[in-house]
Amino acid sequence: MIEFTDVVKSYSVGNKALKGVSMQIEDGEFAFLVGPSGSGKSTIIKLITGELKPTSGKVHVNGYSLDRIRKREIPYMRRTVGVVFQDFRLIENKTVYENVAFVMRAIGAREREIRERVPYVLDLVGLDTKSRRHPGELSGGEQQRLAIARALVNNPSTIIADEPTGNLDPARSLEIMSLLMEINNLGTTMLVVTHAKDLVERFHKRVIAIDEGLIISDGMDGYYHYEDQ
Repeated sequence: MIEFTDVVKSYSVGNKALKGVSMQIEDGEFAFLVGPSGSGKSTIIKLITGELKPTSGKVHVNGYSLDRIRKREIPYMRRTVGVVFQDFRLIENKTVYENVAFVMRAIGAREREIRERVPYVLDLVGLDTKSRRHPGELSGGEQQRLAIARALVNNPSTIIADEPTGNLDPARSLEIMSLLMEINNLGTTMLVVTHAKDLVERFHKRVIAIDEGLIISDGMDGYYHYEDQ
């Protein structure tokens, strides 16, 4: 579960990125986070992943209190949260298989676990026949699927997808969103940060809208209309 209670985040005196955000995302839920550039979306992601601490208020993620978490606990908390970045962050000189295995090795997984888990995840995202390819040999949609596989392979309870369709055409965007829905249906909590209004409206899920550091709407099938700058 992700829970924010009256969270304020200031980067400098008088500059508040978040101005008292409260929200709760339950285990297994699917939610969109929308809002214009500079609204506070990136700050929320960084607070969830432990990259930042709140100036005030409380942040709880999957049983960890991030406002007072110890430094040595952060790696364990991060294992519960997979992040899909807009720019993919793939390792170009490693194969598809090696890109995913690398994430498991980073947390000390045994080679036997890797040999069992990686093929399963590649099959889940539809890349089982591309395991020996390198990222540069994949289409944009396939690269995004590989990024999702990397986020998923350590079996996190939560996945945050940051603009997962930002670089894709409409058909590939729909495929990626459908894949994220499938993963959510398997029990993984999903928070998707996006500007893609058409996709948000198509999937009829909870929409949390933020603007100028404040949540301005939160509900099913809602979408706050704004002019992004």
